[in-house]
Amino acid sequence: MSTFPTPADAGPAFATLPLPPATLENLQRLGYDKMTPIQAASLPLALAGHDLIAQAKTGSGKTAAFALPLLQRLDARSFAVQALVMCPTRELAEQVTQEIRRIARAEDNIKILTLCGGTPIRPQADSLAHGAHVVVGTPGRLMDHISRGSLKLDSLATLVLDEADRMLDMGFFDDIA
Repeated sequence: MSTFPTPADAGPAFATLPLPPATLENLQRLGYDKMTPIQAASLPLALAGHDLIAQAKTGSGKTAAFALPLLQRLDARSFAVQALVMCPTRELAEQVTQEIRRIARAEDNIKILTLCGGTPIRPQADSLAHGAHVVVGTPGRLMDHISRGSLKLDSLATLVLDEADRMLDMGFFDDIA
C-alpha cells in the first residue's frame, strides 16, 4: 500500500500534471491527491521524456513517480515489451507489479508480467509468448529469459532500475550493465 503525504509536506495536485482525465480520476480513487516530494520533483521531467536518476526513502511514492510516465509512453496496441523494471528482490518486484497494475487501471488492455526466480520459468515464457507491455523482474531471471530468447527487448522504450544501489550491493553489476 502507498504512503501518502501529510498536509504539511503535501505538494502540488496530480491534476496539475499533463495526464489523461481517466488516469487522473483513477489516481483520485486510489487516494493520490497531492504529490509527494519525489513525485513533484520527478514527474514533470519524466512525463516530458527526460531520463532521471532519483533517490528517496521507502514509502515516499517512488513507484508512482516512475509508473505514471512509463504507462503514458505505452502503445497498448503493440504487445511487445516497452517497459522493463528491474528490482533486487522478488518481494519488491511483486509489490511494484501490484502498484503499477493499480495505477494502470485507467488504461485499456495493459499487460504487466512479473519475472522472478523461485517460480517455474516455463509459465513465464508462455506468458511472454502471448505478449506484454511491461515486465517487472529480478536481474537473474530477466537475464535467464533474455538468454533463452523468451524476453525480447527490441521495443523497449523505458528502463527503470528500482533500488539500483541495492542491486549493486548484491553483486548484480554485470546483469545491470
